[in-house]
Amino acid sequence: MKYVCRISIGLMSGFLLVACSGDGAQNAQIDQMAKQVGVKLQADKPEIIAQGKAVYLRDCAACHGANLEGQQDWKIRSPQGLLPAPPHDASGHTWHHPDQMLFDMTKYGVQKFAGADYESDMPAYADTLTDTEIIAVLSYIKSRWPDNIKKRHDGLNRQYQRSKD
Repeated sequence: MKYVCRISIGLMSGFLLVACSGDGAQNAQIDQMAKQVGVKLQADKPEIIAQGKAVYLRDCAACHGANLEGQQDWKIRSPQGLLPAPPHDASGHTWHHPDQMLFDMTKYGVQKFAGADYESDMPAYADTLTDTEIIAVLSYIKSRWPDNIKKRHDGLNRQYQRSKD
């Protein structure tokens, strides 16, 4: 499957805005720019949501559930000391984190935020998914949230961006 991605950088916000409709050469540009200007999920873009759903079902659903429901008792550590995969729907905490943090956790692993000694079954996807795929899968997840949760998440992103300026 071939797709082309257009890039539009919001001058005021400095966020990367991605709209998929193109080819792999442009994906490399998006991957590079995501590192430079920040991440903005595109939960209102049908092409990105469709790509994200495919990536989610292939790479995430086995642990986080086909309906984003997560694993049972996700707040209780296993006998090995690991937390089960949390839900990504409105009942979870995914929407409590800004876009950039979600992107970084997915790409580099939870250890980036919890410390190098934190143990998790959640792998880092830096060597598995492109930045474009990570943005797409997170956009798909956000697209499934109720409108009130999306609005709260958007507010969180605005707060986060102000703290970075």
